[in-house]
Amino acid sequence: MKQKEKNKGSTDMQISSRHLAASWVVFLLLILASPFRATSDQSSTPSNGNYDGPAELPREYVKSSLKDTPAGGKTWTVGSGQSLEQVLAGASCGDIIQLQAGAAFDGNFVIPAKSCDDAHWIIIRTSAPDSSLPPEGTRLTPCYAGISGLPGRPRLNCASTANVLARIEFDGHGAAGPITFSPGANHYRLVGLEVTRAASPGTVYNLIQFNGPADHVVFDRMWVHGTAQDETTRGIFLGPSRYVAVVDSYFTDFHCIARTGSCTDAQTIAGGLSDTPMGPYKIADNFLEAAGENILFGGGGAAATPADIQISHNHMFKPTTWMKGQAGYVGGTTGNPFIVKNLFELKNAQRVLIEGNIMENSWGGFSQVGFAILLTPVDQNGHCPTCQVTDVAIRYNSISHVGAGLQIANVLTGRAGRGQRYSIHDIVIDDIDGVKYSGPGEFAQVSVASGKPVLQDVTINHVTAFPPKMLFIIGDIVASTTQMKNFVFTNSIVNAGIYPVWSTGNVANCAAQDSPFITFNACFSLYTFAANAIIDPPALAAPAKWPPGNFFPATAAAVRFVNYNGGNGGNYQLQPSSPYKRKGTDGKDLGADVAAIASATAGVE
Repeated sequence: MKQKEKNKGSTDMQISSRHLAASWVVFLLLILASPFRATSDQSSTPSNGNYDGPAELPREYVKSSLKDTPAGGKTWTVGSGQSLEQVLAGASCGDIIQLQAGAAFDGNFVIPAKSCDDAHWIIIRTSAPDSSLPPEGTRLTPCYAGISGLPGRPRLNCASTANVLARIEFDGHGAAGPITFSPGANHYRLVGLEVTRAASPGTVYNLIQFNGPADHVVFDRMWVHGTAQDETTRGIFLGPSRYVAVVDSYFTDFHCIARTGSCTDAQTIAGGLSDTPMGPYKIADNFLEAAGENILFGGGGAAATPADIQISHNHMFKPTTWMKGQAGYVGGTTGNPFIVKNLFELKNAQRVLIEGNIMENSWGGFSQVGFAILLTPVDQNGHCPTCQVTDVAIRYNSISHVGAGLQIANVLTGRAGRGQRYSIHDIVIDDIDGVKYSGPGEFAQVSVASGKPVLQDVTINHVTAFPPKMLFIIGDIVASTTQMKNFVFTNSIVNAGIYPVWSTGNVANCAAQDSPFITFNACFSLYTFAANAIIDPPALAAPAKWPPGNFFPATAAAVRFVNYNGGNGGNYQLQPSSPYKRKGTDGKDLGADVAAIASATAGVE
């Protein structure tokens, strides 16, 4: 068998055109020798109710409403040209600091530590009345800073463009700012602020950062943004913080420039890099735009793992105008494009709920290949010995316009930590296009590198996805010596793709024969692969070559979606006449619960 070029999922991949010709005699012998194995080992699934499938849900959630952050003390008013530093120093717990609406405050401001408590928060906000802001629980947009629209982004539909925000702008002194939380800072709520930097050639690394342990901070209805062509690495760097919420806010223009830039990885919000406890965190109802990862946890040195993370009802977005060759293209001042990686990545996190989000636009061409979501625990550069990604629930999300769907891997890089207990269900991934988005055109990579902790307890259930090239890439990067354990793929509607089940590595890989049934038996110990509608399998993966108990519609039309629309922006509910109504192992329709996703993502876009 001809060896294929190695693929790690995070590098560009070439698919060879070889044809697998396995004999029916060998295939039948393999069926007899390795019968289909259903997941029966429940030892890793705890018994209490705070679980979604194998994944434990967050044990604690951040309270972020106004009633949870009372402040009944003195009100300070800071006008244009007055000293914000003096007021921050003089304010007491329970005070309100009002910054003049429409005014700009230039500098690098340190939020001081004070001995506050749950009954006495310090609120830093615009002086504009509450009636001028969107109601609590409603996302603020740049409309409130006097901006009627941003090129390449969703329409803002401004009812008014009166500037009612106070602007805090980095003055260029140092590598980060304008807001830094000092060690021990606690019980602060920031409301109605625009936080940014001036246009300049220099890289600004964090607009808002925590320089030491800090806790109980809420960012509410803010516009946090870089500039159109400069390098701004992060909106908020969470550092060693605890009990932090980012809600109803708008983040734009976080990017690093390819080849000529000073940074390589940009995010709206990043965390998971501390030696002390981190979390819980709440990131809810925000517009999050960044070129690298829209949200990233991990990726550097740490001796602790952030835990109890809620990521819900956000719109994660990359403007296609950042893609070279597109109409309205915008890159760095040199003309080079921004470095694009993916939409969401976990390298170090525990008990994470990702629910009700819309995720759009991810493409390859840089160091990665346009995956939407990565679950890849890694000890980055040998400085994160306890890094892990465990107990992750991904549900009721809509994902579109990507080079690939999911990368689930205990990876080759560094000393990977544990990656296990993932529950992924009721998601739609459409417009997976490897040509348009410079990626492999696959639904999911499921792999483990030799010598790394076993990838185990992964459940993928009730998903709808339309990969053009591959349904799964499976195995090890080089040679598979350890089987992955407790893998479930059920009740889904997916394209088979040209090469439905493909190998990540070479002839020594467990998936080297690229035959679904052979691969699952070789690569997994205990698995369930049943009640899936696999659309249009090619001859090299004919129905007889799959685990039993699945369906094989010849075309997408045979599924009878309400509106397939070429697998791009359709309505993927099933018509009453669909043969896949109520055919799930649970008695439900196959595929994602499209109505539940619509409900969970209502108002997110």
